[in-house]
Amino acid sequence: MAAVTAAMVKELRQATDAPMMDCKKVLVEADGDMEKAKELLKERGIAKAAKKADRVAAEGLVGLKMADDNSKASVVEVNSETDFVAQNEGFQNLVKDTAEEVYNNQPADVDALMASEFGAKFTETVTKIGEKIEVRRFGTLTAAPDEALNAYIHSNSRIAVIVKAKCDSEKTAECMKDTLKQIAMHASAMKPTTLSYKDFDPEYVASETQGRIEALKKENEELKRLGKPLKNVPKYISMMQLTDEVMKQAEADIKAELLAEGKPEKILDKIIPGKIARFILDNTLLDQEQALLDQQYVLDDKLTVAQAVEKAAKACGGTAEITEFIRLEVGEGIEKKEDDFAAEVAAQMS
Repeated sequence: MAAVTAAMVKELRQATDAPMMDCKKVLVEADGDMEKAKELLKERGIAKAAKKADRVAAEGLVGLKMADDNSKASVVEVNSETDFVAQNEGFQNLVKDTAEEVYNNQPADVDALMASEFGAKFTETVTKIGEKIEVRRFGTLTAAPDEALNAYIHSNSRIAVIVKAKCDSEKTAECMKDTLKQIAMHASAMKPTTLSYKDFDPEYVASETQGRIEALKKENEELKRLGKPLKNVPKYISMMQLTDEVMKQAEADIKAELLAEGKPEKILDKIIPGKIARFILDNTLLDQEQALLDQQYVLDDKLTVAQAVEKAAKACGGTAEITEFIRLEVGEGIEKKEDDFAAEVAAQMS
């Protein structure tokens, strides 16, 4: 019997896109004959899904598995080609099983998941459904006794969020669970991409600044045409840019403006804090759009998410700070292929 090497398994996997365990099995059965191994995969339908590799899987569902005591949660995104298949009971069960597998065994990445015994079962199910289906991504968060964790999956099963917070005690962590569920729902709707403005790359902030300011100016042109109130045009877009020097100058400018309006100097201390708060709000648009902690909280837009968590923790008699979150939305960032039906028919007739 010919020895089956890792190189042979790799070659067969690249040729068929079948799971590694299946590739090894058929190579052993075929006594190392590559072509015979390919035929075995084809006969068993394992290579059937691989033929769909050039199609775009941008539909699908997310799955969520969470411990009864909220100590651990996993989310997965499984993509399909069509929304129709995503409504299939077999597909829905596959997403549920994938979430269970990730939760129980915590594979390192998608390749590790598909190389496992579960990967072979996944491929078998895909073959029965008859459409390109793939696990795109997944994540797991675990909570220590003094950490609070909760999760939310939207009713359409296309968005799932896990949120975790560090607390001062187990008592506060238990008390904060409901608040974290609300924060997860907030993140589902508001689409944050990072935890804080502190996570931004300064070059990214610099590259975004001028474009966003110009877009706001164009928006004001349209608002002016419609006779609607104009928006304040900022100089900056992130708290990262609001240095001590910038804030000192902003306060000086506000004070000068108030004095020019004839406001008595003795009442300026009561007016300036509100003006400063407005200045920060106007000049942190990027943070409000993309950073969870810096977004205006949907249940109380007078507070940021960070402030809302702080307030809730205080009511619990302690402190809490969100440290991690995972948000998965089906198809996010995937460029969908626009089919040219006429061209497809012409190609088939030629």
